[in-house]
Amino acid sequence: MTPTKTTKTKCRLKTSVAMLAIALQLTAQVGPAAAFCGFYVAKADAKLFNKSSKVVLARNGTATAITMASDYEGAPKEFAVVIPVPTFIERKQIGVVEPKTIDHLDAYTAPRLVEYHDPDPCTPMAEYLFRGHSLAFMAGAPPSAAARRDRALGVTVEASYDVAEYDVLVLSAKESDGLATWLTENGYRIPPGAAEVLASYIKQKMRFFVAKVNVERMQNIGAGYLRPLQVRYDSAKFMLPLRLGTVNANGPQDLIVYALSRKGRVEATNYRTVKLPTGLDVPLYVKDEFGKFYKAMFDQAVRDQDMRAVFTEYAWDTGGCDPCASQPPSPTELAELGTDWTGSEAAGSGRVAAVGGVFVTRLHVRYDAAHFPEDLALMETHDRTSFQARYVLRHPWKGNAACRQADEYRNALQERFKGEATNLATLTGWPVEEITQRMAATGQLIRTK
Repeated sequence: MTPTKTTKTKCRLKTSVAMLAIALQLTAQVGPAAAFCGFYVAKADAKLFNKSSKVVLARNGTATAITMASDYEGAPKEFAVVIPVPTFIERKQIGVVEPKTIDHLDAYTAPRLVEYHDPDPCTPMAEYLFRGHSLAFMAGAPPSAAARRDRALGVTVEASYDVAEYDVLVLSAKESDGLATWLTENGYRIPPGAAEVLASYIKQKMRFFVAKVNVERMQNIGAGYLRPLQVRYDSAKFMLPLRLGTVNANGPQDLIVYALSRKGRVEATNYRTVKLPTGLDVPLYVKDEFGKFYKAMFDQAVRDQDMRAVFTEYAWDTGGCDPCASQPPSPTELAELGTDWTGSEAAGSGRVAAVGGVFVTRLHVRYDAAHFPEDLALMETHDRTSFQARYVLRHPWKGNAACRQADEYRNALQERFKGEATNLATLTGWPVEEITQRMAATGQLIRTK
């Protein structure tokens, strides 16, 4: 991204904030148990999905750190975000995170495509494995309403902080109409229906974390983009509010959660948590359009679950993956994201021990108000079983081979090709006839009798 010094120029801003919630506008069987030694080919990162937000959630007991990054199109002065938080937030609990840290975690946990090349069938061999938006109100002039007016509306400005390129307020309110009026009078455009959702958070005695850009400080910093905001707090509640993000959303939105836990895998408690299909062979032509394949596959998975499920894309101890889509995040990066329990960089090893270290779960949810009427409630489990969404290309042997095993191998290829076509049709909903035609163009010809 090229930095810009003017607030008039449209720019793509990667922003973050504590609880995605109000983020404004918001298996198949695997083959024999052998070492997975395929070659990493491609990944399906968060950039594939429009209207998407990324949230990193670090949890240790009741200590929570939430960092949110979402795509925002517009001038910096027009961006602001409002987030419900369960406790009062002090200045020392707020910070910013470099976008590249979240991007690294995204790349490391992304669903991936791997490939194998069949060996010479005449050579004895070991068995191989076949296998957002944010409540993006348009911010105008900084808050300037008199304290007398604030009290009349039942709104209390409990704290005001300067945090890097952001001006941050912590608000409490007695009733939602007063809060909605306060936000409107202070330059925030509240979408119709927001007051009703705000009321539910007020009833839970939650406070509101309000952040908008200080353009002058942003220019002095010279970054040219907004960094993700992070909020750390202590609360028994382990959740992400989604509902306010659906108030004025134009269609379903995608949320990707990277949950960092000391215990193990993280899952939803009020919606089904479903592992995506993994380990399936797909046709060779998928290599050139893996992004298209993965989006279609995820769309189909959402349809199969009637858009009422949270999908697991990755679950593994940091430092592990097979194969890896990028280098593992360093202890320094993990600490930046809130894993204070990991301590120092383990004598400079750059890795965190599995036991007592960091277990990362990547959850992907597509949501709207009709299918996700409740905020996302989460829990840590003690399950440290490794899982990653991965899809496999298997290149047939093309050399000269003259032996009984070679004849058997070539005959078996037809069934394998048919299986790959069936897998792809089942995963994506694409017509099997079109799939077989595409396969023939890459040499995977399926004979018909």
